[in-house]
Amino acid sequence: MTALKERLHELGYREGKTMAFEYRSADRRPERLPQLAREIIRDRPDVLVAGFGTLTAQAAKAATTTIPIVFTTVGDPVGSGLVASLGRPGGNVTGLSGLPEIGGKHLQLLQELSPGKQVVAVLMNPETPFTRLALKQIEIAAQANRTRLEILETRTADQVPRALQEAVTAGAGSLLVLVDPLLFSLRREIVDLSAKFRLPAVYPSSEWAEAGGLMSYGADRRQMYRRAAEYVDKILKGAKPGDLPVEPAAGGSGDRSMRTAVASRQSSAARLASGGCRKEGSPCGGGSPAIHSRTRRMMSYSIVGDRTIAEGGRLNQ
Repeated sequence: MTALKERLHELGYREGKTMAFEYRSADRRPERLPQLAREIIRDRPDVLVAGFGTLTAQAAKAATTTIPIVFTTVGDPVGSGLVASLGRPGGNVTGLSGLPEIGGKHLQLLQELSPGKQVVAVLMNPETPFTRLALKQIEIAAQANRTRLEILETRTADQVPRALQEAVTAGAGSLLVLVDPLLFSLRREIVDLSAKFRLPAVYPSSEWAEAGGLMSYGADRRQMYRRAAEYVDKILKGAKPGDLPVEPAAGGSGDRSMRTAVASRQSSAARLASGGCRKEGSPCGGGSPAIHSRTRRMMSYSIVGDRTIAEGGRLNQ
């Protein structure tokens, strides 16, 4: 959320003067999202920013039909019932759509990274709408390339280690992760496990490479939050969310996230080769505790006075 705050600051909002902050967390429990959304609208914010994921946006929409909502990452806004159309959302909801088709690109990169390996494990939470959509794209690409997919369904954090172990037993030689808030919050654990089981992996955003992952390719989440801030600004200045078209995520942030991946590739590859779990003298997946703790919090934004921006219901990230 730092990127959203930074962009709002650039647009003239000042923390403590024209902007205050409030925090919530669903603690990796999606069933809490409706309750959090109801709680956060009791203060009648002028704009509700729904953080990462379709479930968060759906919970926000179910809680209010009048408060404007800006979602930051939704794979299929029309299919999930959030908006009437991308060009004319209607109602009180708009925002940024994800890139479900990028899963096919992930598979292509993984095949280039690990040629000859015909079984690819796909780690996913089947209860997340975006991952179901992305899986269809991967299945199409896998069929064309005669690649067998080993689908690993995980709904809770404790299921991840067992799922990856089962994938190795089933002959998987590499890994794809279909991100959702739960798996994103577990990215360091997943990166460490992929090294432990010697599974080369392509991850969906640069945060995974920064956590020690071998390679990432995906939309630049930082830019998406900055763009969400611009939606907020327009709404506070009088625009109606139903008139603001849903924008697609920028096509794979290959430049930015792939540069990050190259920076981490050498040490990550060494870990895979040795089966070890340390990186340049620090524990695998280690990073700045400040960054880790910041991204694990769900933020809500408030404009001091008669205007309030709130963000609700985001799972721990």
